Order: sequence, then structure tokens, then C-alpha cells
Amino acid sequence: MMGFGGFSYGMGMAGWIFPIIFVFGSFYLISYLVRSQTHKNNLSDDSSNAREIASQRYARGEITEEEYKRIRDNL
Repeated sequence: MMGFGGFSYGMGMAGWIFPIIFVFGSFYLISYLVRSQTHKNNLSDDSSNAREIASQRYARGEITEEEYKRIRDNL
């Protein structure tokens, strides 16, 4: 006799637990991959923002040319 979703009643809780673990594990893996890609994109945005801020500070005369070059080289 077949139970819910094609699992036999003889499997008991294992017939429900393993598919649930698989589904939640898949969702976790997908969310982890999305978050890691988003984090990589944010890092590149941060360095370009820092360069832009340094350029603006140099243009306003807040930092010298040597300081600007040092900041730019470090980024």
C-alpha cells in the first residue's frame, strides 16, 4: 500500500524527514551561494567608492598628491 508522495507507510518518519531535510538543505545552499556572490559584489563596490572619495578629497585639497597616490595604490 502506498502512502503520501509514493512513500510506503512502512518507512515511518524517515519517509517524511529525509525529503524535508533535502528541501531545506537545497534552500540553504542556494541562499548561501547568493549571499556569497552579493558579498563579492559589495567588496568591489566598496573599493571603487573609496577611490572616488579619495579623488574628491584630493580635488578639494584635503589631502596631498602623495597621500592620494598612497591611498590609490593601497586600494
